[in-house]
Amino acid sequence: MSGEPHVLHCDGAARGNPGPAAIGAVLFAPGRVEPVAAVSERIGRATNNEAEYRALIAGLRAALEAGVARLLVRLDSELLVRQMDGSYRVKAPGLKPLHREAVGLVGRFTSVAFEQVPRERNAIADDLANAALDA
Repeated sequence: MSGEPHVLHCDGAARGNPGPAAIGAVLFAPGRVEPVAAVSERIGRATNNEAEYRALIAGLRAALEAGVARLLVRLDSELLVRQMDGSYRVKAPGLKPLHREAVGLVGRFTSVAFEQVPRERNAIADDLANAALDA
């Protein structure tokens, strides 16, 4: 068993803010190129930030279902990364329950780290979210 964490890429997309929205998440085992799990689904009407949180929540659930203990979460949303690592407060009323749910899920892992990545390094999750919107 590798000491490296699984890697979860998450992204949300909304056409309009708010507007039709979808989520994408993909989970990789350490050193693997084939995903362990992937999520691509429409979530109805949401803001972009709500979609980002819903993608994170879906990805965390998929990782828990896969039995993952250690996780590195890569997101292209600075707001989400900073709110999840505690650097920023969650002020928007619509995000507070989503943040609480995400924090509760994070607490079920042995360790979780968050990393902001440029959009191009989050392309798989972005593609999954947009594919769901386009379907």
